[in-house]
Formats: sequence, C-alpha cells, structure tokens
Amino acid sequence: MNDSTEHPLHDALHAHVRESGSDTAGAHLVGLADGALRVARRRQWLARAGVGVVAAAVVATAWVAVADGTTSRAHVVQPATGDGTGKATPVSLLPVTSSVERACTQGSDGYTVRATATHPAFCVHTDRAKGMADVRVTAAKAGKSTVDGTWQVEVTLSPADRTRFAALTGSIAGAPVPRNEFAIVIDGKLWGNPSVTSSITGGRFEIVGAYVGDLSSATAHDLAHRLNPR
Repeated sequence: MNDSTEHPLHDALHAHVRESGSDTAGAHLVGLADGALRVARRRQWLARAGVGVVAAAVVATAWVAVADGTTSRAHVVQPATGDGTGKATPVSLLPVTSSVERACTQGSDGYTVRATATHPAFCVHTDRAKGMADVRVTAAKAGKSTVDGTWQVEVTLSPADRTRFAALTGSIAGAPVPRNEFAIVIDGKLWGNPSVTSSITGGRFEIVGAYVGDLSSATAHDLAHRLNPR
C-alpha cells in the first residue's frame, strides 16, 4: 500500500455513510475512518523508516466516534489511580491525641510511622470524630520546597473546607505537643503530622511525608495526581 491508497476501514465507513444518508452519525463515522487512515499511514511511514511502532505505557489516546449527535473527541486513558471509582483520592485531617516512640500494637487504631536510620518508629493516635474525614481537595501540586529543596505536595482546600480547616487548626494551636499536631491520612497511611501555632486560614497546607525528605519527585507527582480532581 502506498501513501495514496485508502485503508479498507476508511473505504467501508465512507460507503456506509453514502448509503445511509445520515448527516449526524455520518460525520462521526467519517471522522473515525479518517483517523484510522492517519494511524495506518503513520505506522507505514515508521515501518519504512525502521523505527517500528512502540506502545505508549503511560498514556494511550483513542479516537471515539459517537453516533448520537454529540461531538467526536480524543479520549485520554490514564493509568489506574485513586480509589477505583474514577474520583480523586480523599484526604483526612485529624487532630493528634497521642504519639509514642514505638510501632502501634496490632489491632489498635493508630498509625505506625516506620523507623529510619535516623528516626525511631512511632505510633500516632487521632480523634477522627473531631477531624475532617475523607475530604476531596480542589487542587494538589508537586514541587520543591524553596527552603530546603525537598519534594512536597501543596494542597488547596475548597472554601467550605477552608473554614473547617481554620477552625480545626485554631482549636489545637494552643495545645501541648503532640496535641497541637494534625495527622494527614491518605488511603489509611500517615503522610505527615505537622504542628501548628495558630489557625491556618488560607486553606492550604503542604505534605512532606512523615519525615521531611520522604518524598521523591515520583512519589510527590503521583500523590498530587491522585489527589487532584478528575
């Protein structure tokens, strides 16, 4: 087949459109046929050039033809993320009630933070009833700290959750350590327990990991992607 030869799918769909006489559905089918022809020609060119066709592992694009009068569009298929429902992963912001330097006992409702070469393991307990459970944020962005260059995820809350967050942080700001901390819990895992000295009214906070420097570029970007609205 040379570049001027039509693809069999292209010919069949154009013939079907001519026979049916449907302007609405026909436009979408013709678009699909033309898209298929472009892909076939691109693959032929790559084969001649010795490049070959490589399947994209991260993002695949498919053309979707809709025969109900809606506009044909490109659909981007992303890797499976979030909670399996297609929605962004929620985050819980919970006031800390205690923190001890040992792993949580089996069956307890605490969150264990693993030991590292420089830090011992510790167990954090929270008060879920007084916290903000399963919040879906309005934005999450991965980036490097301007202070120490470590990776972090900056999270922005909705106006309603911003008010709740200001009240939560204001209520624990004057408490002694560790009750002046709030736990950031995502998918049942503790991602940080920052302390506060006053109410946080801007509706933003940063996730740096249980220990500063925990996040890499990959984990920060993955977490931001999971938290962001779809």
